[in-house]
Amino acid sequence: MTGEAETGAKASSTAHVLADCGRAKVNLTLRVVGRRVDGYHDLESVVAFADCADRLTLTPGPELTLVTTGPTAQACGELADNLVLKAARLLAERVPELKLGAFALEKMLPVAAGIGGGSADAAAALRLLARLNGLAPDDPRLAEVALLTGADVPVCLLSKACDMTGVGEGLLPLNLPKLPCVLVNPNIPVATKDVFAALGLRNGELLVGAADVIKSPAWPGEGAPLADWVAALSVVGNDLEAPARRIEPVIGDVLSALGGAEGAKLARMSGSGATCFALFGHAAEAQAAAKKICADRPTWWVHAGELS
Repeated sequence: MTGEAETGAKASSTAHVLADCGRAKVNLTLRVVGRRVDGYHDLESVVAFADCADRLTLTPGPELTLVTTGPTAQACGELADNLVLKAARLLAERVPELKLGAFALEKMLPVAAGIGGGSADAAAALRLLARLNGLAPDDPRLAEVALLTGADVPVCLLSKACDMTGVGEGLLPLNLPKLPCVLVNPNIPVATKDVFAALGLRNGELLVGAADVIKSPAWPGEGAPLADWVAALSVVGNDLEAPARRIEPVIGDVLSALGGAEGAKLARMSGSGATCFALFGHAAEAQAAAKKICADRPTWWVHAGELS
């Protein structure tokens, strides 16, 4: 075979490989409204997405498989429990003769970190399967499977800034400006179930009353500057931050490092932790803060970028 023919053969063998990414989800606010009688927690959260992500590819084939690589792959646990496979199997139950294949996940985001890495991966898998099978992005089966896979998967499926409510099913898109930020994780996993257990709500117990819901801030509209968003976000915190800090006090150290950085306008924990973030007025300030934190804490995972 000539070199030209070999090149053509290689191109044809890779032409059908589909690729997507699972962007880190950041909870700019997180209120726990209460715990329902079925044990699930109702939440209200302003969610944004970062410019750091896991990478997922799908090669069409007769069998559903998954391989993981990347710097945080070993922390993913058993492959059989991976949300990519769970989402694919649930979709296959609902779409007759669903085309599947071999998934390859390059894991870049920290695991059990409060930034929805596994949920973002599952959402990326659903988007890839939708493309492979000609499913519309708004196919109700995708939304159904996303929610069954995990509470953060629906918002990660959209992968756009939203006000998320309920157990993840309520999504109101928001016109969020680009927010310069630094994300920091101390490389210590925190189990979501442990944080909710430490919160200590009983089934049927409300944490937020009706009056609190009425006084909930209205989020800035389209074109609002960063300063307006910082002011609005400052009013509502993260109800899981205190119980998470009791479980892993190092979260307090992360917040101190971020909050003390020059130019930081808001520092907070994301999700159930231990990842925390700080918002800055300018990208240069975020880059400088990240550089200093990396130097001071070389074992921490640090990312400077933008939320949107």
